[in-house]
Amino acid sequence: MDAYELFLGDSAEYIKKIADHSVDLILTDPPYNLGCYSTGNIKMSWRKDFNNDVAAWDMTIFNPADWLEEFVRILKPTGNLFAFTSYNLLGQWHQAFDPVFNTFQFIVWHKTNPPPKLRRAGFLNSCELIVCAWNKGHTWNFTRQREMHNFIESPICMGKERVKNPVHPTQKPVKVLSHLIQLATKPGDLVFDPFMGVGSTGVAALQLGRRFTGIELDPLYFEAAKKRIEEVMSALFTNEMP
Repeated sequence: MDAYELFLGDSAEYIKKIADHSVDLILTDPPYNLGCYSTGNIKMSWRKDFNNDVAAWDMTIFNPADWLEEFVRILKPTGNLFAFTSYNLLGQWHQAFDPVFNTFQFIVWHKTNPPPKLRRAGFLNSCELIVCAWNKGHTWNFTRQREMHNFIESPICMGKERVKNPVHPTQKPVKVLSHLIQLATKPGDLVFDPFMGVGSTGVAALQLGRRFTGIELDPLYFEAAKKRIEEVMSALFTNEMP
């Protein structure tokens, strides 16, 4: 395949076109099923509304068990699975994936600058979970014990990296994704994201010399991802030119 392939459409259908045991890393950020808890944006008199909402796609119920069969089919025996999730789905991920994979663990991503809780009701959402699953013989690039912590500390996506149009409420920082890709793949390996969003996983994968396949349902997000990935490839090609 080429360095990357992007598909616009329903990932539950497009994933069936992916060959058996062809993917080295599934790295994805599926819906969290938190839409029902949203109270909407908070109106401010001194600034624009504070974003406390979620995207419409998060209103669609995501069930991790529905993806188990296809994820197992496409993943190489040496492959790894990393999926961002929230507290409310961790048990469902564990129930479905732990009996099938040799190891099921999780990583905590501590966000050093989480969105504030203006009403001070409850804790800040400063930690996010990443479920991890693999079998014996999987690719693992640890060299030192300190690299083996299941804890990542990084700001949320901000500044120039944040896509402004369209805004994706859960855009992940390339720094965090790059860390995961470096741990679990080798150069030339194939990284797959069935919930591509604005393409951050693809950006990280291609910058590290991996291949990428991504699927996105929303046309606006898809076009943003395509543009970002084309810009990365253009920059890489320019740097390779004598």
